[in-house]
Amino acid sequence: MAKKIRHPKKPKPKKAEVKPPKQRVVADAKAALGNVKPMTAAEIEECFRRFREAAPEPQTELKYTNPFTLLVAVVLSAQATDAGVNKATPALFAAADTPEKMAKLGEAKIRNFVKTIGLFRTKAKNVAALSKILAENHGSEIPRTREALQALPGVGRKTANVVLNVAFGEETMAVDTHIFRVSNRTGLAEGKNPEAVEQKLEQVVPKPYRRHAHHWLILHGRYVCVARRPLCERCIINDLCHWPGKTVLQKTVLQKAS
Repeated sequence: MAKKIRHPKKPKPKKAEVKPPKQRVVADAKAALGNVKPMTAAEIEECFRRFREAAPEPQTELKYTNPFTLLVAVVLSAQATDAGVNKATPALFAAADTPEKMAKLGEAKIRNFVKTIGLFRTKAKNVAALSKILAENHGSEIPRTREALQALPGVGRKTANVVLNVAFGEETMAVDTHIFRVSNRTGLAEGKNPEAVEQKLEQVVPKPYRRHAHHWLILHGRYVCVARRPLCERCIINDLCHWPGKTVLQKTVLQKAS
């Protein structure tokens, strides 16, 4: 009896990939970046007036007790969330809240306190090293210049600017990913890297707002002007923002609500 010949099944034609609305919005938003009209001086003034009205005295979300513990908290927060750092630091600072105590605690014990934080091994090493340097070379005082701060292990320009601003009231601009995104996206301050954005912000932010400018911008980027799907419908500077993508986002929100 002859065997039946089985013909291979024809593959089903692939359906054209259709991105969900949210993904299309994200793609459109990314495409719009880099094509933003700069804010005018009057718009920038109004932008920060509204930020100040909404939050007159913005504060860092990192928990600290003195300039030294602030420095340590900021070092630990690199590539980590403030919430994650805040879970680890109360016990650490209870054990050591001065450079001498931290240096005496040592790298291994510091590592055990901060092991829930990303890159904890490197960070523990840096905290131990900077504590020793502060105790031996600075009389356990936190330096008040950017250059001296950046000479400490694990301290970059952004960390130095945060410490100078929060601990000493300097009018510095600590540009992180949130501030970089908000500044470029809105047309407030364009720059290809954080330092370029920092320099631009120093030029355009009106004097009365410079003390708290970086806090207003980081909080806005963290909770409203977020990366994947900015909450344009909740933004207090929506009408001042020059980002082309916000129109797409608003239409999507309205369509979902209808």
